[in-house]
Amino acid sequence: MVRLHVPTPLSADAAVLPTLDQSRYLTQVMRLKLGDSLLAFNGRDGEWRCVIAEILKKGVVLRAEEMVRPQAMGPDVQLLIAVVKKSALEFAVEKATELGARRVGLVVTHRTQVQHVRMDRLDAIAIEAAEQTGRLDVPMIDEPVKLGDVLDGWEAGRRLMFCDETGGAPAGTALAQAGGGAWSILIGPEGGFSQEERERLRALPFTTAVSLGPRILRADTAAIAALTLWQAAVGDWDR
Repeated sequence: MVRLHVPTPLSADAAVLPTLDQSRYLTQVMRLKLGDSLLAFNGRDGEWRCVIAEILKKGVVLRAEEMVRPQAMGPDVQLLIAVVKKSALEFAVEKATELGARRVGLVVTHRTQVQHVRMDRLDAIAIEAAEQTGRLDVPMIDEPVKLGDVLDGWEAGRRLMFCDETGGAPAGTALAQAGGGAWSILIGPEGGFSQEERERLRALPFTTAVSLGPRILRADTAAIAALTLWQAAVGDWDR
């Protein structure tokens, strides 16, 4: 069944107004008609079965009929990834959404090649991935911030999995020893972290430095590998 992320509240008999693009997708791509059902979620009110109640010249109107799943959140894991090339960054955001990241933060490191980032494009990619994977929420994508500023404002109680290309403890072992709770996973740029950044990260009391294996991985590949290892060790894959 078609799944749609909507910004409006969802409750019994509520009228739901998809965007014009979503309306076109429902009627022109999926060929849905009056009375046809689909699933809608907004990240707050659970997942609802809706029907197409009206088809207008500019859009459709849905009616929420019944909740099929109550709202639930996955584990509290955030991906922090250095701003990399457009295709790699978009791929990382898509896969981070599929792998259950609650948030994706973009960071600027000493070796980051500064470039324009289309946040609206990344948001759209995250929404589409959430719709396809059955998630009940869409990860927030944060604007690029300097790594030093991120560390200066670190959230108390959150641990940091620092993926260090120069080596560290095997990720699975290190994570199992550190335990669950709120985590962030840090992936560096194409050129790696500077020595200054690496020394600061390793000195922080909330950091767990890990290795992702004997090979140097691209940033987007490293993000997938790290999230996979985290989910397998302390995430929700055993639920």
